[in-house]
Amino acid sequence: MTRMDRTHSIMSSRLHAQAKLHVRQRGSVQRPSLVIGLYDNQLYGGPLMNFFMLFLLCLWLYLPGFLANSFAMMWGKWLPKTGYGPWPIDGGRTLKDGNRILGDGKTWNGLIGGSLTSGLLCMLMVLATNDGSAAGTIQDNTVLFSSPLAGSAGTWFSVESTMLSAFILGTFLGFMCLVGDSTGSFFKRRRGLKREGEISSKAPILDTLPFAISVFLAGQLFLGTSWLAAEELRIPMIALVLFTPVLHRTFNLIGYKLGWKDVPY
Repeated sequence: MTRMDRTHSIMSSRLHAQAKLHVRQRGSVQRPSLVIGLYDNQLYGGPLMNFFMLFLLCLWLYLPGFLANSFAMMWGKWLPKTGYGPWPIDGGRTLKDGNRILGDGKTWNGLIGGSLTSGLLCMLMVLATNDGSAAGTIQDNTVLFSSPLAGSAGTWFSVESTMLSAFILGTFLGFMCLVGDSTGSFFKRRRGLKREGEISSKAPILDTLPFAISVFLAGQLFLGTSWLAAEELRIPMIALVLFTPVLHRTFNLIGYKLGWKDVPY
């Protein structure tokens, strides 16, 4: 083996080791740690580039949660056209302030359909990453688009079937996103902002931040040793929360153009 070959072998081994999932012991709870060199200039080219890659990795892993709102929009529009629904979650009930609890925009068909579709998306993501069709690499096998199930062995959603595990995880992320979105709607109604019939009030913060915060908190609190609960993703999560209004507005504009939404917000 030449000196160049030995040098390349050593560097490849080092980068591969940096990309592994390690588990830190915190008291009686094991927490995952993505050792991918956030502050190592030799991995992606510097702290800024490393942060950007973690940002993309975070968005990828949580994609089923982030797209749940769009899926709920589809179910909210399409299912009633077949003669089923819509079924508002609050059943049309109001509180003492005279306003609806959630409004017409939050339906059982959207909540259930959106959550289950997120589960199907997570299955597709696992299939894509397992066969390599969606696997992007950054310098010597440092995987950017990793499987959403990475590090999930032993977690509550990990079962014998890989596809079933992916479906459970995606459904959970989608459900938590829609719970957060419904929470935002609850506070909108308390402020007198209506969502009834053709009336749809605009509230950029309450329309965007609750669902992002909800899905990230759920990931950090309930996903055990999964990569989605990695501490290194917390700062990228904050950045994504701040960036979510832009993403949400973009998806809503697309949904409006496609006829999935009545309003572009």
